[in-house]
Amino acid sequence: MDIAFKCPHCQQELEVDLGAAGQQLSCPTCSRLITVPQPEPANTKAPPPPSGPAPAKEAKHFSVPVTAGPSAPLIQKSQALLDVVASTGPRQLHIKTIRHIDCKEVGHDNFDKIVTDALGKIGEEAIISINTINYSYVEMGTQKLLNDFGVLIVYKA
Repeated sequence: MDIAFKCPHCQQELEVDLGAAGQQLSCPTCSRLITVPQPEPANTKAPPPPSGPAPAKEAKHFSVPVTAGPSAPLIQKSQALLDVVASTGPRQLHIKTIRHIDCKEVGHDNFDKIVTDALGKIGEEAIISINTINYSYVEMGTQKLLNDFGVLIVYKA
C-alpha cells in the first residue's frame, strides 16, 4: 500500500510506500524538508483489485485427425535452390567476389559503383544471393593485420 499526501509548503501531491511513514524527505518540487504522515484510511491507497473474478480453467480436449491414406500437405514447399537452377537448363552457378580494398583509388572509394555495375551486368533475374563478407589481411607496407569487407554474389550464367 502507498500513502498519498500533499506537501504542506507547495501542495504538490506525493505518494510514498507505506514503510516511509514518519520519515523525513525532500519534496521533489520545492526541495523543502517534509515529514511523511502516518497512514490513515483516508490517505492510503491499496493496490487495484484484479478486474473481475479469476476465470475458471477450461479443460480442452484436442484430437488428432486420422486419415486412411497419406495426408495432403498443408504448406507447399518451394523447390530447393539447386533444383531450380538445374531445371532451367545448362546454366551454371558462378560466384563474383568484390573486395573493398580493390575498389579504392587515390582519394576515391568506388566500392558502391563497382558493385552496382557488376549487379547490372549480371542482371536481377540471374542473381541467386548477395552476401557480405568480412576478412583480414596483412598490409605489406606496415605488416599490420587489417580488417576489410566485401560482397560475394552467387548467380546463374
